[in-house]
Amino acid sequence: MFTSLLEFYRHNVKTVYSITDILFLLLRLITILGCLFWLHFAPVPLHKVHTYHQALTLFAVFSFTLYLFIVFKPHHLRRFYLFSLLFDILFIYWWVRITNRYDDSFFLGYYLLVVLHTLYFGYIFGTCVATLSALLYLVNLAPHIVAGTHWTEPGLRISFLFLIGIPAGLIHGQLKRDNFEITVLNGQLSHSLTNLQRMQKTLIENEKLAALGRLTSSIAHEIRNPLSALGGLSYRLIKHLPQDTKEKQYAEVIVSEVSRLEAILHDIIVYTKTGTPLSRHSFNDTIHQAVHSAHGLHQNEEQIEIIEKYMPDIPEIYLDPQQINLAINNLVANSIDSMPEGGVLTVDTKQTKLRNINWVTVTINDTGQGISESKSQYIFEPFFSTKRMEHSTGLGLIIVHDIMDYHRGFIEIESEVDKGTSVTMHFPYQSPLEDTKIACWQYIKCDIEKDPSRRCQAYPSFGRSCWAIAGTMCEKRVTGTYAEKIQDCMKCTFYQECNNNDPHGPANSA
Repeated sequence: MFTSLLEFYRHNVKTVYSITDILFLLLRLITILGCLFWLHFAPVPLHKVHTYHQALTLFAVFSFTLYLFIVFKPHHLRRFYLFSLLFDILFIYWWVRITNRYDDSFFLGYYLLVVLHTLYFGYIFGTCVATLSALLYLVNLAPHIVAGTHWTEPGLRISFLFLIGIPAGLIHGQLKRDNFEITVLNGQLSHSLTNLQRMQKTLIENEKLAALGRLTSSIAHEIRNPLSALGGLSYRLIKHLPQDTKEKQYAEVIVSEVSRLEAILHDIIVYTKTGTPLSRHSFNDTIHQAVHSAHGLHQNEEQIEIIEKYMPDIPEIYLDPQQINLAINNLVANSIDSMPEGGVLTVDTKQTKLRNINWVTVTINDTGQGISESKSQYIFEPFFSTKRMEHSTGLGLIIVHDIMDYHRGFIEIESEVDKGTSVTMHFPYQSPLEDTKIACWQYIKCDIEKDPSRRCQAYPSFGRSCWAIAGTMCEKRVTGTYAEKIQDCMKCTFYQECNNNDPHGPANSA
């Protein structure tokens, strides 16, 4: 128990008490010991020794009681110091009065109170303490002034009360401001170091994933050749084996599993493949071609009604048509598979504004079986599928998600069991006019264009939309270096200039 109490008070000393607080305590102890030493060795008249002892005993009892309160209620420290100031200044007044000399050395106690309270409370409060000390000292001097003591000597002492207090307060105020700035800078430095460590960890993880992707792709290519040979031989066996034999059934199982493995290998190769640079293409034309290409690949397309609603005048956006074709093919395949008895597949393109930038969207909606809430949280996990394993590799939505990440966009999925699923892909749009203006990396001079080892989602195509692509308003992890530093893109002057100096963006923003 004693150890826990010791730890508790040690913690309080570190977190609640400052160096000034410890100085207050030490000076109070030194005052008591110093006065005892002075009473023992100084030639003090015997008739005053008893009075001095009374004053010192009262001061010691008060000090002990004061610090009992301070120890047990450390959060009321300032109130205790304000209360103790009145007692301390009256103690000095009493001590000087007992001595009854205008040039008494105990007058220095007034200086000490002024300096200490100026350092603790500031120069304004210190000036008030100096004024109160001067008034009490004048009361001490009243008998001597009446007796004819010249005013210059006490006047000089009183003026020094203010000459010491005000500069000490101003210096303390500057030191306090400097200490606050240092604390803020230390916090920013700590935050920057944390970000750098996180970025370093992310870079290492990305490099590992990239190496794993290269290895996976190489292995997939190596496996593909013997797998194709195995499939071809199985097809030949089927042709030569008698009907209704176990051997033929085994060969058909081999062919089926080989086809499934080939599909998985194809998706793995696509997933690990590096994308080509984005360029401007017609959005509606790309989606229309991808939808009809995907629809024609499925056997029951006659049972599916396709409704296409393309918003006119959608501008050209940055995209890779081959990757978009693959993403649409996966989504359309999922929708058709969820409607085995037929249904309606709706493709809808729109323009919208979100997070103060323009977006182009395509929504693929079906009237199929839908996805339950318990399964929806796993749909972006590798090899998870709501279909039977022989009909799915479990990598379709992973590939779509990766393609959208490469296009700096994001996916929204809404689904209800027995009512259907709606998948919306959001693609950022930056106009050709915006492309000609200063980009974020040029404005903040982060030099990302000179460092190929760094990766930022905004570079090189979305330099005027960085806050929603790579900053704190994006759907994914923040990849912008400056955004990671300030933690709020609304505070960035580049963001404010792009949005007409309004940190909340234009009035028509969604």
